[in-house]
Amino acid sequence: MAQTHGHSVDEYLETIYFLAFPIGEYRPATGSTAIASRVAEMLGVSRASAGEMLKRLEADGLVERGDQKEAILTEAGAERAKRVVRKHRIIERFLTDFMGYTAAESHVHADELGDTFTDEMIERINERLGHPDRCPHGWPVEPEMEQAENAVLVSLAELERGTDAEIVRLAEHDGDLLHWFYDQGLVPGTRVSVTGAQPAAGQLTVAVSSGERALSEKAADSVYVRAA
Repeated sequence: MAQTHGHSVDEYLETIYFLAFPIGEYRPATGSTAIASRVAEMLGVSRASAGEMLKRLEADGLVERGDQKEAILTEAGAERAKRVVRKHRIIERFLTDFMGYTAAESHVHADELGDTFTDEMIERINERLGHPDRCPHGWPVEPEMEQAENAVLVSLAELERGTDAEIVRLAEHDGDLLHWFYDQGLVPGTRVSVTGAQPAAGQLTVAVSSGERALSEKAADSVYVRAA
């Protein structure tokens, strides 16, 4: 797999895929709506580097530009992105279920191993795993299931105070934050409710079975829940 500035075509397609859907979307501190800026921040590259790769993807027929010059996956680009996303999630389950890595560690290593496994290997791994429904962080293995589920999820930051909910997914764009979620017991399947909010401090308080936790708005935006 050819790479530009340390990131493969598939990594860019995966990033654009996530930006195309409201649940799991990374919201950068800049608040910029320019897709080149958002892709650049997610991948940790310069905007110029991201812009260069987007031009390449457009030339290859994987993306097209919208009215605001935003990158939109073509049919071919979307299908390839979905295969990349599915592969990533199956590798994460392989690393946790067979290799003993923690859920947080599996995301980083799955990124590193993405180009190592062929499609045929992935299907063998998936069969050995028993065709799991979700990755360790709660994301459906099958992108179609993910998109159907988006309509019933909200971020923890959007949950009304006093409403009981269940954590379904954890955003994966920040490895340190992902580790912190697991350290705090904020994992898929956990029951949670918002007990307090301090907007001026950009912070809210949530209750879980083991007690209360204080979260920043950034952290709360990265936890996706289903209201009870």
